[in-house]
Amino acid sequence: MRWRIDLRYDGTAFHGWARQDGLRTVQGSLEDALQTVLRLPERLAVTCAGRTDTGVHARGQVTHFDLEAAVEPHRLLRALNGVLPADVVVTSVTAAPEGFDARFSALARRYVYRLCDEAAAWDPLTRGHVLRVPRPLDVERMNAAAAQLLGEHDFAAFCKKREGASTVRALLDFSWQRTAPGLLEGTVIADAFCHSMVRALVGSMIPVGDGRREVDWPGAVLSAKVRDSAVAVVPAHGLTLEEVRYPADNELAARALEARQVRGEVHQRG
Repeated sequence: MRWRIDLRYDGTAFHGWARQDGLRTVQGSLEDALQTVLRLPERLAVTCAGRTDTGVHARGQVTHFDLEAAVEPHRLLRALNGVLPADVVVTSVTAAPEGFDARFSALARRYVYRLCDEAAAWDPLTRGHVLRVPRPLDVERMNAAAAQLLGEHDFAAFCKKREGASTVRALLDFSWQRTAPGLLEGTVIADAFCHSMVRALVGSMIPVGDGRREVDWPGAVLSAKVRDSAVAVVPAHGLTLEEVRYPADNELAARALEARQVRGEVHQRG
């Protein structure tokens, strides 16, 4: 039977999602916890919706695992949270609908990047989740630039190229808003992301917002379809995976099949 686990984590002390020998990762911690509470002789393989990079946080990560033995969801949730470290928590354990795949059934992932552009607004207590920038940012300019990137494009200019992997993505939303004086949030939603794409997109907005680049510069970078060294990949700590969106239960299997055919084993990373 397939089980769905929803979880949150502070990525500060993790070397990303993916299990790596000798390194502390979210996948490794979750798989170790499952092995412990289910008393299994070996690890279960856990699949996630989006493999976050080192330092990236998640408030809406979704995973699945397969297990032949029966599981009591509420007991498993409590048991997992009893052994997991304090910087990761399971919020839900449910029986997955037929055809569900945490990764390939997803329609979209929503990330948020948080910035502070005013010294008086800087809160040292949130420094692990917000990037401080030295110049005031113009949100209107950033939104005008971001709008030029919407739609399905080859985002090779904003991705770390991976041999044999497509860099074509559908960017569904890219917008900025002030949540308080000196504080900004950038929302980025796409069907999927390639390695470092979100942080590169954000990195192209900051010089537009502070006036060092023209509003049409990110669009010109996108059109070039080659990685531009002038685009800074912003630090990971300002980025959070907030939500993964799925279709109705009766469409899960078809969506997973479609995604596999289009992208194969492409990394879904921010």
